[in-house]
Amino acid sequence: MANINWTFEAESWLKDIYDYIAQDNPISAVEVVNGLYDRAQTLSQFPEIGYKYDSKLNDNVRILLYGHYRIAYLIKPAKDIDILGVFHIALDIDRYF
Repeated sequence: MANINWTFEAESWLKDIYDYIAQDNPISAVEVVNGLYDRAQTLSQFPEIGYKYDSKLNDNVRILLYGHYRIAYLIKPAKDIDILGVFHIALDIDRYF
């Protein structure tokens, strides 16, 4: 089973998502962030479930979908997982990789 590590940047994205949604609906904000976190936890058992992201930086970057969000993650050589960021589908993810 792989260990899941949330990078500082990924945690910042989660906080920003929460803050944005909470302006209108704090309950929904909690549900969305918890859903994103729970979805990412499935990677501990199924690390290759996401699709490969065409990254020039690393072939092991993948994307896991959850609702209107993309969870970008890196499968490390020891099969551990680094969550790199959480992006709304409206964002141009290529700007970040």
